[in-house]
Amino acid sequence: MSQHWIRFSHAGNTQFGTLEGESIQVYTGDMYANPVKTDTVLKLNDVKVLMPTQPTKIIAMWNNFHALAKKLNLADPAEPLYLIKSPNSYLNPGETIEKPPTDEKIVFEGELGIVIGKTAKRVSEADALDYVFGYTVANDVTVADILNRDASFAQWVRAKGLDTFCPFGPVVATGIDPTTLVVKTILNGDIRQDYPISDMRFSVQQLVSLISADMTLNPGDIILCGTSVGVGSMKPNSVIEIEIAGIGKLTNDFK
Repeated sequence: MSQHWIRFSHAGNTQFGTLEGESIQVYTGDMYANPVKTDTVLKLNDVKVLMPTQPTKIIAMWNNFHALAKKLNLADPAEPLYLIKSPNSYLNPGETIEKPPTDEKIVFEGELGIVIGKTAKRVSEADALDYVFGYTVANDVTVADILNRDASFAQWVRAKGLDTFCPFGPVVATGIDPTTLVVKTILNGDIRQDYPISDMRFSVQQLVSLISADMTLNPGDIILCGTSVGVGSMKPNSVIEIEIAGIGKLTNDFK
């Protein structure tokens, strides 16, 4: 059964629970390990929605969709190619992506995020889904012009690690099949990305298994699956919505 887990602030306290329509069923304990249901139900409009997990790291994939690789004439990678989004880039749903002091091209990248539910270290592909708690929505914001500015060094982390450059949420959806999902990115009301997760080069199981062979993944950590065609620039005073039916819609403005 699908559930939508949410973190929020209410009356000065950070809490979590399940989103049920416009209400939140409050839980206590550990979201990932036997959370305890309480008698408290809050209205969504009465809380401030926070990023749904507190990751120790967010890992972001490059060249993981066949359609985008074909468009950019990229070779098939032999292994997952990824970077790390730094914690200063994490941003709550509904908050503002800050324009850095540059007039360079800043792009949106709508993505599916895999949320880890228990410590994963060198897990097999066959067991990988046992370590997945659920899925969330993210925007992998990038200053495109920084990436290849220095011919001797591709600046992935810097280009993608600026303050507020990784909004994610509003929920983590559990009990869903990621291969059925479609990512839509909407810029100022216009659909700019509309692509299926089934086009991924490395599956969820492969990503969790292969990345956990490199580094231990902790509960709440997120693997961003990469993006596909339709990535584009955004101008200040824009509204960016990333929507994945079955999970929800992540909305942020850019100023």
